[in-house]
Amino acid sequence: MNRFVAFGLLALLLVAPWIGVYPVFIMKALCFGMFAIAFNLLIGYVGLLSFGHAMFFGSASYITGHILKVWGWSAELSIIAGVLAATILGVAAGWIAIRRQGIYFAMITLALSQMVYFFCVQAPFTGGEDGIQSIPRQPLFGIIDLKSDMTLYYFVVAIAVGAFLLVYRIIHSPFGQVLKAIRENEARATSLGYNVDRYKLLAFVLSAALAGLAGSTKVLVMQLASLTDVFWPMSGEVILMTLVGGIGTIFGPVLGAFIVIAMQNYLAGIGEWVLVIQGVVFVIIVLAFRRGIVGELMALWDRRNKPAPTAVQPAE
Repeated sequence: MNRFVAFGLLALLLVAPWIGVYPVFIMKALCFGMFAIAFNLLIGYVGLLSFGHAMFFGSASYITGHILKVWGWSAELSIIAGVLAATILGVAAGWIAIRRQGIYFAMITLALSQMVYFFCVQAPFTGGEDGIQSIPRQPLFGIIDLKSDMTLYYFVVAIAVGAFLLVYRIIHSPFGQVLKAIRENEARATSLGYNVDRYKLLAFVLSAALAGLAGSTKVLVMQLASLTDVFWPMSGEVILMTLVGGIGTIFGPVLGAFIVIAMQNYLAGIGEWVLVIQGVVFVIIVLAFRRGIVGELMALWDRRNKPAPTAVQPAE
């Protein structure tokens, strides 16, 4: 089923701009979809709740935006630099945070994220409260012009599909099975001889790198890097996206990202009431779809396709 859904969604993405869907909206949703699957890799398959993922998303945004605007590097090198910065930050933050579990892990990641936020407020290259604006879309590989929304659209789709396939491969690899074992019973995984801290750190760094990729790509799309990207509500937003779509599912975080971004875009005219509507939607989904939208649909599919138990024939 997953393959048919994946091919159907890919075909829909390829034709969406030609059937009247605004390309910038889809690109923005795809960027946050990558952010959500990065977060889901950590919470859905390792069981670690991070309240600080905005530091990876936002730091990569600033690095990529600064390099594009000031240094004039090509698009792919700027994105790589942003991802590298997020990865290094992920190593440092993960080395500190994974030593604790549960709420203590969450609070440490939140504290580290706030430290990064205050650094971005003071750092001269970030532009302070104004951020980095009017970031140019430098050519891809120095030859492919990304100023056209349509050209950039297919570049973003390629990045998003690549990130999705990478996460899919990770969670279906032996490494991914160990992560699931740690999520289910960390003490048992330790007793089986696995270095649990090493696996958790590697998963944390991979999640940070993917979050950085999402932030760097978002800069190309929106041509803006601001404090909003690195502030703690951004971490809350990605948690909301993942919960709405379904924690521990393949497509759930992406669907959740599209739902949240669609509400922000198409309800922007009602001002602060958008937050109220988001809260109401979140409460309804938590009450009606405890596994998230995709999680409940998958559970329904499994129930409907579960083979009926065969009757035992009495012995003659």
